Amino acid sequence: MYDIVTIGDSTVDMFLEIDQATLDCDIRTNQCQLCFTYADKIPIAGAHQSIGGNAANVAVGAQKLGLHTTIITEIGDDLHGLLIHDALERAQVDTSYIRTNKGSETRYAVVLNYQSERTILSYHAPRTYHIPRIPRTRALYFTSLGKSFERIQRAVIAYKKKYPHTLLACNPGSYQFGKGLPYTRALLPHVDLLFVNKEEAQKLLNITADIPELIVHLHTLGIQTVVVTNGDKGSYASDGTHLFTMPRFPISAISRTGAGDAYASGFLSAQLKGYSIETAMRWGTANAASVVRYFGGQTGLLAEKKLLTYLKKHSSILPKKIR
Repeated sequence: MYDIVTIGDSTVDMFLEIDQATLDCDIRTNQCQLCFTYADKIPIAGAHQSIGGNAANVAVGAQKLGLHTTIITEIGDDLHGLLIHDALERAQVDTSYIRTNKGSETRYAVVLNYQSERTILSYHAPRTYHIPRIPRTRALYFTSLGKSFERIQRAVIAYKKKYPHTLLACNPGSYQFGKGLPYTRALLPHVDLLFVNKEEAQKLLNITADIPELIVHLHTLGIQTVVVTNGDKGSYASDGTHLFTMPRFPISAISRTGAGDAYASGFLSAQLKGYSIETAMRWGTANAASVVRYFGGQTGLLAEKKLLTYLKKHSSILPKKIR
């Protein structure tokens, strides 16, 4: 029996620190563009490589916090695939359910990092997912997949019906919010714990509203616990009875890639250890605050002892009950 099985794509991420660029902002809409001169040579201040993907990040994060994790993911038989497999083994994540597809490529991304924000150029390798054998687990974490993810989603729903006491946590990826949005909405009645940001919540519901109202609507779909992150403004979490908001910790970010995954692994791990929703928010916030101080979604992930020390240092920053 595992504590957490994560399901989703794994990637190799190359981070490029942009040295010179023009940040062109439209102050009326608060939409910013990262602009380069066409056909010019753009200098970079540094380059960093790490493995990524929501499923891998959460599996590693929960393992560091003392939970027994494995990942269901498909990789290619290329160098990137070997890097992912090796990194997960070194992080002590069980790799028994990694499938290597011969003759195929592994997903990768180039992340342009400028002023701590990132622009991601993502390559989705063509793939028809194989229906996985999902092992017994206390929690399933279903997250970012590409085209043909519906096959995996059907297997997840069937597993949840067979083992209704398994906690199903979900954080859909960009493809699932785009072309796969109708299928993603069909999953929601089976979800126990949902992680989304404000914009994603609005897409799921097809409404424009503030976060407390969005959370109320998400609960009506049958979701037991809803977590909505809102960037620098912190996060919200609700168990259907009480709603809390949590500010972020005052840190200087180097790269925000992986912050959401770090929050999710901290929150989910705390919940599985029997802690309250308020404590889970603090675990998630601390983990995210540590991750954004590094490039990549895993370097800054905290072990439980360091996380507790971090929380003690910021003991005055606590969730606030809204209702």
